[in-house]
Amino acid sequence: MTSFSVREGEASRIAGPDEGISLDELRLAARNHGMPLEALRYDLTPPGLHYVLVHYDIPYVDPGSYRLTVDGRVGTPLELDLATLRARPRVNLTVTLECAGNGRARLHPRPVSQPWLDEAVGTARWTGTPLVDLLAEAGVLDDAVDVAFTGLDHGTDRGVEQDYQRGLSLGDAVGRDVLVAYEMNGQPLPPQHGAPVRLVVPGWYGMASVKWLRRITVLDHEFTGFQNASAYRIKHDAGDDGEPVTKIRPRALVVPPGFPDFMTRRRIVEAGPVELFGRAWSGQAPVTRVEVSVDGGRTWNAAELGKAAGRHAWRPWTYRWDAVAGDVELLVRAADRRGTQPVEQPWNTQGMANNMAQRVAVTVR
Repeated sequence: MTSFSVREGEASRIAGPDEGISLDELRLAARNHGMPLEALRYDLTPPGLHYVLVHYDIPYVDPGSYRLTVDGRVGTPLELDLATLRARPRVNLTVTLECAGNGRARLHPRPVSQPWLDEAVGTARWTGTPLVDLLAEAGVLDDAVDVAFTGLDHGTDRGVEQDYQRGLSLGDAVGRDVLVAYEMNGQPLPPQHGAPVRLVVPGWYGMASVKWLRRITVLDHEFTGFQNASAYRIKHDAGDDGEPVTKIRPRALVVPPGFPDFMTRRRIVEAGPVELFGRAWSGQAPVTRVEVSVDGGRTWNAAELGKAAGRHAWRPWTYRWDAVAGDVELLVRAADRRGTQPVEQPWNTQGMANNMAQRVAVTVR
């Protein structure tokens, strides 16, 4: 990695009290996109609607010349082409992925970065081969500690030039459901989702699921690369080393009811019975409850939970609302056995792992 000086606008920082979204943030928002909330209706998010975060550029990779290397603290290093990977035992897993920065733009003060609202999520059926089998074939040595995953995307972040690279402990890496994936919803991976091969780490925020995967390196020490040690940390002040971002905290979202105003997205709903529908998920533990408030958070009512499409997938929920004329604010929140979504913001300097309850402004007429 190479370090060099960086102008102020590129550094990690907190926006001023009256500072609007910058051109730099708009450029990020134009390249990346969230899932339109009406797409919560799909059990599997169509690839074009699934959220996308690209740290640098989408690399062009020729599938015919692609190679995946497994090296480091192994007895037999491997180099595998795409055909060899596809010929290995196949596993299909339905997995909900969420960006660790989801909700960042709703925080006050606002961390300056990709300005996500609530939509950085999606669920897909991923097909691939278990990572644990590749590591077993390579023969992980007894002194192994961590596994580093290197993508083909290259750029700079806060003055550090790098390939995108993340690490997992060996224990997390050999979980049976961690996939080296090459298909999404039954089709070859689209370029923006990591073609031809990516990692999928169920239950973890999306930064762990390295796209355009080119190298898997077993280490005899803790991985301390930028994306683990600096970028994806929960820090409460500038001098704080912070805690690592790991598994997804509980979250529920509702399909905004009625129809929207073009600019404000405020919803217009006819008075009377309204069936609210949404999804809830958690990477920490199964979702046990979803609650809905139709009065701005003063009171809460239990929603009815449906069946998830898989152990790593979101659960559908429904709630019947008897809407009365007037302006209201809907809130939804989910709980797992470890806790409940907060209504107020869990603020941190980078806006990471923020699972503040969704709010939807509605006019009932």
